Amino acid sequence: MFTRLRLINFKAWRDTGDLALKPVTMLLGTNSSGKSSLIQSLLLLKQTVQSPDRTVHLNLGGDEVNDLFNFGSFDDVLNQAAASPRQFSIAFDFMRDDHERIKQGGFDCSYGQTSSRSVAVQTLKLSTDSRRFQAVRRDKGAFSILVDEESQPRMKGRDCAPERSIALSADVIARLDKDGPLAEDLSLAIRRELESISYLGPLRRKPERDYPWNKTKPGDVGSDGRAAIDALLASALLKGEEQNVVVEGVSKWLKRMKVAENLEVRQQGRSNRYELVIHRDGVACNLRDVGIGVSQVLPVLVVAYFAPRGSTIILEEPEIHLHPLAQSVLAELFVEVSRQRGVQFIVETHSEHLFRRMQTLVARQKVSTDDVALYFVERKGKSAHLRTLALDDFGRLPDWPPGFFGDALGETREQARLMFERQKKSAP
Repeated sequence: MFTRLRLINFKAWRDTGDLALKPVTMLLGTNSSGKSSLIQSLLLLKQTVQSPDRTVHLNLGGDEVNDLFNFGSFDDVLNQAAASPRQFSIAFDFMRDDHERIKQGGFDCSYGQTSSRSVAVQTLKLSTDSRRFQAVRRDKGAFSILVDEESQPRMKGRDCAPERSIALSADVIARLDKDGPLAEDLSLAIRRELESISYLGPLRRKPERDYPWNKTKPGDVGSDGRAAIDALLASALLKGEEQNVVVEGVSKWLKRMKVAENLEVRQQGRSNRYELVIHRDGVACNLRDVGIGVSQVLPVLVVAYFAPRGSTIILEEPEIHLHPLAQSVLAELFVEVSRQRGVQFIVETHSEHLFRRMQTLVARQKVSTDDVALYFVERKGKSAHLRTLALDDFGRLPDWPPGFFGDALGETREQARLMFERQKKSAP
């Protein structure tokens, strides 16, 4: 689980400060305020560690098949108001509950541009407990390796360059002698934390009337939910200890959202094609014939149960095309599934209904304020600013940002005023 994030000179952010990340973290705010940039920083690192080229320092994207996001060039990522040196940085802390040697750690990396206009690590810091490893860029692509508070580098040279931003090279690890295994384990733990991210974007695929399936289990659902149906089919039809877990979980939440009673997988004859059938009010309908909201929320529900335990699930606008009640129930989904499966949710949303249900869950003591973090992102001039929405134990927010969700009370007041004016004019 990610526990802290900090961005400096990254896109809309001059400096986020330390952003605490909890089991459920919600990002709210106006359009183009900088919410998505917080999410994109982690996606940028994830697609970097998954790059086939281990010498790459930062994979800005461009491969439509394998990359999560195309960031353009270095100048597109660098904050426009950044002063000299022209660098941006990404830092995070994490905790792991598995049986690995590294239980918690930190990553802090700054990036600059070389004379050939490629992106290069300037300073990389990897830390765990009281130990720290640094790779500092020198002239002509050479790096110095420092350990803990030592003032003199253990080694220098071009062969000391980091790999994929997060790992010291095999040569450096070997030359670190007894400290090498720890540095290697730390790099591996950071890699696994980034690889454990499951991302679902706001644009999801439209439903089909039937789907082909080759009887395999996908690696993830995809940023547009393209493999969500394959995940459902694998859950329903492949034998294993978690058979039907995804289907049952999805059906449970569709029912709580009052959009369906359950979901069924049907094979078409003896072919390799299957249809998804939605049952409601005694009527069975093909997924294609029900409201678009069901097909759009389906990948959200699938990833909640399909992502491996301990994953971080990042969602953008999970509420899209859902009616208000269903949007509210999403808050319950995040709280319950996070607790049951040990997954972390980082959610970017515009939904007032989702936020207010989270307030209610805090008031009902269904979730502690220690396990949920709420932030409001707003734009001030050219830079994004972050405001912590600190709920009390009764779910109340004492300091509402101006224009947070429009002005519901003001609208009601204006309606009442106009009603009384019209009644006064029509009175004899």
